[in-house]
Amino acid sequence: MYCFESLIRVRYGETDRMGYLYYGHYPEYFEVSRTDMIRSLGLSYKEIEDMGIIMPVRSLKVDYRLPARYDELLKVKSCLSKLPEIKLDIDYEIKNEEDKLICTGNTVLAFVDVKSRRPRRAPDFFLEAVRRYF
Repeated sequence: MYCFESLIRVRYGETDRMGYLYYGHYPEYFEVSRTDMIRSLGLSYKEIEDMGIIMPVRSLKVDYRLPARYDELLKVKSCLSKLPEIKLDIDYEIKNEEDKLICTGNTVLAFVDVKSRRPRRAPDFFLEAVRRYF
């Protein structure tokens, strides 16, 4: 298993009239943490795409528990619990400054060949970067 934590501060423009983080921004926070996690493995989305592989999101699940509020510093944790094959399955937790769980989620991304637009197996360089954690 491999996990990575990103810190994200809730900005005023991301809140609703009640001062709560608007529900549509939680998946964006997942994306920030996912991108940071991939970068922590020594890779980047840009490099992966430059090698002819795109990773569209196939599914998204979000479970809201408590509201995040304006100016809170959130910990967004991304976890790979299994070695990817054709898809990349990532679980998320978002906790507030009091370490209270405010949101969980999951995304499933597919590895897709950019030319054929067909699913493909996870590239060897990606597997090499994550294999040591499994």
